[in-house]
Amino acid sequence: MSSAKHVATPLVTYGNLTLHSDWAGNKDDYTSTSAYIVYLGRHSLSWSSKKQRTVARSSIKAEYRSVAATTSEINWICSLLIELGVTLPTPHVIYCDNVGVTYLYSNPIFHSRMKHVAIDYHFIRDQVQSSVLRVTHVSSTDQLADVLTKPLPRSRLQEFRVKIGVSFGAPYLGGILENSLQ
Repeated sequence: MSSAKHVATPLVTYGNLTLHSDWAGNKDDYTSTSAYIVYLGRHSLSWSSKKQRTVARSSIKAEYRSVAATTSEINWICSLLIELGVTLPTPHVIYCDNVGVTYLYSNPIFHSRMKHVAIDYHFIRDQVQSSVLRVTHVSSTDQLADVLTKPLPRSRLQEFRVKIGVSFGAPYLGGILENSLQ
């Protein structure tokens, strides 16, 4: 490949992220579920839906954990893309439907009531202050990561499925599977 001619490949190199946490959504142990979707251009590149290990004492704490996990993922993806020679403009935008979380990240004053999330807070604040990351509010009705944390009505599920870029498999596969089960 050393003698191959270099050809520029046009890439849409902006990224954004959407995340959601359902505070105490698990009625057995009251843990929350964190979910995120990372986009590169219009295409979902990475996604996760995971039960949090410990009980969050507030919805803000549950969302903070989601933002921290999402930031770690985007840092890893950016490192990989940089190694591959793809540069991404910054800041990367995280869309969060919790107004309290977006306010606390944009406000440089650390509130004493938030001591229990100090590590996640400072990890994200460093990213925001260095203009690598921006946490922005998105309305709950437009939060695409909801599809990964809770049941949705069929119409919203269909709408979000299209927006996320998930499509059904080839219709002929269903016929093959049905016939093979008989």
